[in-house]
Amino acid sequence: HENIYNLPNFLTVTRLFAAPATAYLFLHDHYAWALGLFAYAAITDLVDGWIARKWKLQTVAGSVIDPMADKALMIILTVTLAVKGAIPLYLATLILGRDASLAVAAIYYRYASLPAPKTLLRYWDFSLPSAEVHPTTVSKYNTFLQLILIGSTLALPVITAGDYETGILQSLDLNTDHLHSAMRYFQCLVAATTAWSGLSYAYLKNVVTILGSNEELKAKQGSRGRAIIGTTFGSCVIAAAWLAWNVDQVVQDGAESEHAKKET
Repeated sequence: HENIYNLPNFLTVTRLFAAPATAYLFLHDHYAWALGLFAYAAITDLVDGWIARKWKLQTVAGSVIDPMADKALMIILTVTLAVKGAIPLYLATLILGRDASLAVAAIYYRYASLPAPKTLLRYWDFSLPSAEVHPTTVSKYNTFLQLILIGSTLALPVITAGDYETGILQSLDLNTDHLHSAMRYFQCLVAATTAWSGLSYAYLKNVVTILGSNEELKAKQGSRGRAIIGTTFGSCVIAAAWLAWNVDQVVQDGAESEHAKKET
């Protein structure tokens, strides 16, 4: 049995718990603490892998927990920021919908390509590889942009103004309107890359490699998997477009009107 009680795994587990803690702090308007905890999660995400490789402390448990912690951080904070109104609903729908669509497709790929007998025990036995996923280039950039978006959104109340305190820029008598406008453009950029990333898994044939020798069966399984992603994520894109037009635009217009009243 491998030794799972090491520093990299400890850092990864703390990052896993940092996700709900950061969400709690942000929801209760402790913006600086939330930003600091997110920064801790981002730093440990880099450090734990480096330590594991440097001192040969890689474990199977770590390889499972590490992406789980990353995804938990992204999902929990996306929901939190949407609930708080810090990011628009259409963007949250795209981010969460993409992950959900890929998860559903992954379940199908694993089951369809698993050699017989297809039992629950064998399904979770990852020593029996059945399919390999190769992230697209746009997906890698999209993940990076999503993390930048989450971090900058958490930082925005700190450098502008929270509900109960003056922000850094306002204390220096600097106008923050341009910063909020830039954030809206950045949100549109992340929405575009998220949509592109999700749909790329629906039309690119070389993203998933199904192991086995039956080429005809592998082709059918690949087509079905891509169809699952296309159907589920396509629905999310349509829902996001509806939200952007009917909900988020109304909210934004109301906020701008309220801001104009305060200025006058």
